[in-house]
Amino acid sequence: MLQLLEESGRNVERSTLILHDLVRDYPERSDLAREMVLCEHEGDRITHDIIHLLHDGGGRRAIVGPADGHALATALDDIVDFAEQTADTLSTYGIEAPMEQATALAEVLVGAGEQVARALRALRTGADMAPHLVEIHRLENEGDRITRDGVASLFADGIDPMVVIRWKDIFGALEASVDACETVAHVLEGIGLRRRR
Repeated sequence: MLQLLEESGRNVERSTLILHDLVRDYPERSDLAREMVLCEHEGDRITHDIIHLLHDGGGRRAIVGPADGHALATALDDIVDFAEQTADTLSTYGIEAPMEQATALAEVLVGAGEQVARALRALRTGADMAPHLVEIHRLENEGDRITRDGVASLFADGIDPMVVIRWKDIFGALEASVDACETVAHVLEGIGLRRRR
């Protein structure tokens, strides 16, 4: 199961990098939305494989028990789902140019995705996950700040209300993806505590 979790972490890392490029260069790189859909499908496949393994008893005497395995699989899937939702929303709403704060939040998501992948690699190898988990929490706090600044700027600049609604949805999906990274960190912290007993 650890290999599947690590594979899911690599998919998270890839999807966050693609989303960053899409957000930064939208609409010129709108073709990357298709890559996001492929990442989302790959995430679903990996999640299904993990849950299938758990149902077959693959997590009973493993480092990652069934409950933690399920929580990790679904949180990892959520990261990619919300990233893909962000990409889809950019297209659905016909966004004409990126906002600086959205690009900054996508950069935070790239960092969090990288730390998630590293933490899952550490879980498999038995290395110390703590530095990666601390960094995920720091990035989540940074993401909250950027989201607040971005939403505040929408209201401060007297922008058309429809534009405000569109960007609030985009910020919401981006923030949810970062939050899902923190959920992964919380589950891994619990696994780390039980491992030390």
